[in-house]
Amino acid sequence: MTDITGQITISSSRLSEIKKAAENLLEFKKAIEQSLSEKATQLIELIFGGSLILNASDIHFEPEEEKTRIRLRIDGMLYDAAAISEEIYNVLLSRIKLLSGLKLNISDRPQDGRFSINIDGSAIEIRTSTLPAEKGEAAVLRILNPKSLIGVESLGLREDLSEIIEREIKKPNGMIIVTGPTGSGKTTTLYAFLKKIQNPEIKIITIEDPIEYHLQGVSQTQVQPDKGYDFASGLKSIVRQDPDVILVGEIRDVETVNIALQAALTGHLVFTTLHTNDAAGTIARLISLGAKPSNIGPAVNLTIAQRLVRKVCEKCVSLVKISAGDLQKLNKELKSLPKAVETAKLTPSLKIPKANGCKYCNLTGYKGRLGIYESFLIDDEIEKFIIKDPSIAALKEMAVKKGMVAMKQDGFIKVLKNSTTIEEVERVMGE
Repeated sequence: MTDITGQITISSSRLSEIKKAAENLLEFKKAIEQSLSEKATQLIELIFGGSLILNASDIHFEPEEEKTRIRLRIDGMLYDAAAISEEIYNVLLSRIKLLSGLKLNISDRPQDGRFSINIDGSAIEIRTSTLPAEKGEAAVLRILNPKSLIGVESLGLREDLSEIIEREIKKPNGMIIVTGPTGSGKTTTLYAFLKKIQNPEIKIITIEDPIEYHLQGVSQTQVQPDKGYDFASGLKSIVRQDPDVILVGEIRDVETVNIALQAALTGHLVFTTLHTNDAAGTIARLISLGAKPSNIGPAVNLTIAQRLVRKVCEKCVSLVKISAGDLQKLNKELKSLPKAVETAKLTPSLKIPKANGCKYCNLTGYKGRLGIYESFLIDDEIEKFIIKDPSIAALKEMAVKKGMVAMKQDGFIKVLKNSTTIEEVERVMGE
C-alpha cells in the first residue's frame, strides 16, 4: 500500500488478499484479529478494503472501558467487526486524522474531514467525523461509493409510480420533493432522477452539504457556512447561472424554501429533500418553514416519501405458506389499494419469502436494499385544497382518494413480489 495525506492506494494484489479475508463478516472478524500485530497501514487497508467488499456504508470506531469496538453499517444495520485495544486504536485514529486533514492534537471537540481510497481503478471518498465521547474520541467514517449511484430502474419503483415519476421529471419546471429520515436513500433517488434526464442540451447545477456523488456533466457546488455560502445564498447565485435543472440538497429555512419555490415558478425544474414522515406532511413542513400556501400549490409537482427495506438473500431465501395472522395483516393493509395496482391474490395457499441466513448474507437472511415509496401528485384540485392550509390528516385522506399507495402498502406489495419479508417491512414502518 502507498499512502499520502488525503489518499490511500490499495494495490490489486493486496486487494485480492483482502477479498479472500472479507468473503463474509465472520471471516472479516477473524482477519482483523489476526492482523492486530501488523503495522497500522496494513490494518487500515484491511479495515477499509474489507468494508468496501462487504458493501458497508459506514465504519464506526466506538471507545469503551477497556477496548474500542469497530462496527460496520451494512444494509442499514450495524454489525460488530472487531474489538481492538486502546493502544492500537490511538495509532489508527492518528493515521485516520492525518489522512483526513484533521488536527492530531485536538480531541476535545468535533472535527470533520475527508480522504479518498484508490481501489480497483476507482476513487472512493471517505468522510471522517470525530466526536469527543466519555471513554475517548469516537470516529465514524462514511463511505461514498460511486457504485451506490444507480439508475431509476434500480430504485424498486412500482410500475404505476415509475410512470408518474418519469413523466414529472421530464417537465420543464416545478418542484419534486423527496422526503424521509436520514439514511433513507433520498439523495440516491434524486441522483437517479438526474441521471435519467441528463443530456447535453440542459444545464444541471446542484448545491449540496456535502456532495455525495460526482456526476459527469453536472455542475456541483458545496455549501460552506463558515464562509457565508449556505443553501440560500448559493441558490440565489445558481439561479443567475441560467440552469434548467437545480438540485438543492435540503430545504432547511424560510429563505431557501422561498427562493426554491420562486425558481420552480419561473421556469426551472427543482429537485430537493425535506425531513418529514410522509408525503402529505411535506406541505405542512413547507408552511411551517414560512412558505405561503398560495406559492406551494403552483410550484410543487410531486412529493415522494421513502424508506429502505432489506431485500431477502437470493442464495438462501425460501418460500413458505402464509400464516393466518400474516394473511389477515395483508388483507387489512391492501384492501384499499387502487384497482390500477395489481398484486398476487391473497389466499390461504399463498407463499411468501422467509429470511433464513447463509455465509453470503452474513447469516442475516438479507442482502442489499430497495425503496418503499408513497407519492403525492399535486393537481388542480389539490392545489386549491392547499390554499386552505389543511391538516396533514386531511391532505393524506385527499391523496388516498386520488389513488396514493402508502409506504407500508408498497412494502407489502414487495413482499408479494418475493423481494422482502413482512417482518422487515414492519421493522422499518412499525407494526
